[in-house]
Amino acid sequence: MLEFGGATTRNENEARDTARAVKRGLLGKCPNCGEGKLFRAFLKPVDACAACGEEMFHHRADDFPPYLAIFVVGHIVVAGFMATDTWLVLENWQHLMIWIPVTVILTLLLLPPLKGGVIGLQWALRMHGFGGESEEPILAEPAYEDAR
Repeated sequence: MLEFGGATTRNENEARDTARAVKRGLLGKCPNCGEGKLFRAFLKPVDACAACGEEMFHHRADDFPPYLAIFVVGHIVVAGFMATDTWLVLENWQHLMIWIPVTVILTLLLLPPLKGGVIGLQWALRMHGFGGESEEPILAEPAYEDAR
């Protein structure tokens, strides 16, 4: 599998199992060791794993976990609404009383595991600092000479 980043400082040649890292992330565990907790708050990852010391502060999950949550919850809610509407006659307010809470609850339940899975995927692919090299742009020295 393609690995982003570059040469690592430790375990340089060690392949990272993507499926295992994503599974550990989905379970809220460190993608490296599977022992330490990945989150210290609802969606706030730890700075480093308490068990193995793997740094997590530089991950870049950004908008991908909410996008995945919208995709999954949208399919479940629309399918549920359509199935319910075919065999049960409900008023619009009754549908709203059912599907708005279902949507909110499912979204809140799915966000932490999906964010953990994305962090695990980034770790496995050595993306966004997990490869041992900084992704900050290197600034060149000024091209002008000192005019005296």
